[in-house]
Amino acid sequence: MAQITAAVQSTRYYGWVDKLSQVLAFVTLPLMALTLYMTLIYAPTDATQGDVQRIFYYHVPTAWNGFLAFFLVFVASVVYLFKSSRFWDALARASAEVGLVFTTIMIITGSLWGKPVWGTWWSWDPRMTTTLILWFIYLGYLMLRAYAPSKQQGARYAAVLGIVGFVDVPIVYMSTKWWRTLHPQQVVEPGQVSMPPEMLQAFMVSLLAFTLLFIWILIIRTRIALIEDELEIRSIENG
Repeated sequence: MAQITAAVQSTRYYGWVDKLSQVLAFVTLPLMALTLYMTLIYAPTDATQGDVQRIFYYHVPTAWNGFLAFFLVFVASVVYLFKSSRFWDALARASAEVGLVFTTIMIITGSLWGKPVWGTWWSWDPRMTTTLILWFIYLGYLMLRAYAPSKQQGARYAAVLGIVGFVDVPIVYMSTKWWRTLHPQQVVEPGQVSMPPEMLQAFMVSLLAFTLLFIWILIIRTRIALIEDELEIRSIENG
């Protein structure tokens, strides 16, 4: 009876996830196309940096979603340690994987932007250094899960690392305020916007598009992780 109830609940959950994924796909894909138009054609060329500044419209949204992913790792890890729920463990793992991808894109786009502006692909300034540390923390998170003696131990050890490692996220964000850095101050802050309206509009469209893309990918990856767990449990139960 318990197995039947669990199967019904899983069917309902996955049905809801499928519908949400379809809605996100319907909204996100056209919005990504609009982002290309807004950032490459609609937004004016920057008077100082030229067209290379357009990387900004992709660099910052990927950074935002990388931080959002690691915040979810933090929250899901805390809940998992208290409840030992497979869902929260799957969400933490999926968030770390997707967040690592977005952070990698952020580092790559930052280097592509920095070369023509600063004359170098990489500089050990505070923001870049703390970002690289964050990247290694979450790479270590995934490796810890993969190479732990057991899946349960890996989940618990990784949860602790996910909580402790999140401390670096506010450090990355505040690095331009705390230390001298090549990075400019935030261009969008409460009550203050330091860019023309057309650039701001392009940036906001890009930010929304990449955030929806992140949510879409995260939902799919979390579902896959849960299915993997269910298959593993059934395999153990069936001997």
